[in-house]
Amino acid sequence: MTKARSALRRRMFMGGIAGGAAAAAIGAPAIVAAQGTYPNKAVRYINPFPAGGATDTLSRLFCGKMSELSGQQWVVENKGGSGGNVGMEALMQSPPDGYTLGLGGIASHAISPTLYAKLPFNPRTDFTFVSKIWQLPNMLVVNLDIPAKTVAELIAFLKKNPGKYSYGSAGPGTTLHLSGELFKIMAGVDMLHVPYRGAAPAMQDLLAGQIHMIFDNIPGALAQSRPGKVRPLGVTSKERTSVVPDVPAIAETLPGFDINSWTTLTGPAKLPPEVIARLSQLAKQALQSEDLKAKFLDLAATAVWSSPEETLAYRDSEEARLAPIIKASGARVD
Repeated sequence: MTKARSALRRRMFMGGIAGGAAAAAIGAPAIVAAQGTYPNKAVRYINPFPAGGATDTLSRLFCGKMSELSGQQWVVENKGGSGGNVGMEALMQSPPDGYTLGLGGIASHAISPTLYAKLPFNPRTDFTFVSKIWQLPNMLVVNLDIPAKTVAELIAFLKKNPGKYSYGSAGPGTTLHLSGELFKIMAGVDMLHVPYRGAAPAMQDLLAGQIHMIFDNIPGALAQSRPGKVRPLGVTSKERTSVVPDVPAIAETLPGFDINSWTTLTGPAKLPPEVIARLSQLAKQALQSEDLKAKFLDLAATAVWSSPEETLAYRDSEEARLAPIIKASGARVD
């Protein structure tokens, strides 16, 4: 009887092991698949500009939507400096696993290649371009000590006072900087460029009278122009924007003037194809959602989705378009 019971127990024990192994084998693919689903943890998003500016507000809106769609938190980290190049260098050095992404765009990836004598990265080959995120014009605003009420009056005023007045920017290589340089060339005026580590500190000095004008992203400019703290003179897009229809395009005075900020969802080079595909899918859902589009539009930005191939091609075309403008301006950062 004892031997029979022992044999029975051995059979049950071995059967349990076999059954458990079989169950584990059946469950293993599901576990592996679950572990491979992207993203399955928080995503770090580097904004290469300081907190408080338009890029910060728009980035947080975008990341909030991506968090909602992906089921994982997208955490914004502000890492400003050198017109976005400091943050982009950090992004380039990150592991290509999709858990560190960032805000690329016109400053770091289309202007800097010509403006800077040396960059710590190759703006084309050291990154993966997933999609455009938004386009946004700038607005020229002056402090209230400047008597000009129009772009034409400002040009006349500056010509009478060459080299005496300054404009601020978010740093060398930003669209705020390039807008000023293009204005100098096309208007034939002489004014001093004062770079900052972001648009917000530049605006603070404008309000304090330390500088005289700034080509700021529209959201930042509106925050100060609506209460009458600064005076808006023109927008940098080809045509007026519906957000401030009463502010003329600078192109109405200087035909051909056209500078817009654009941004991209960017990762380090060699992101896995499946991660790129998933990010592209999520970005498309986010940027084509009515709620995010409306929130962007409230800030004068247009949500734009593009495929990875289209995004890279657009970067290439913008670098080619802007290079002659930058060279003609004589602007150079060593």
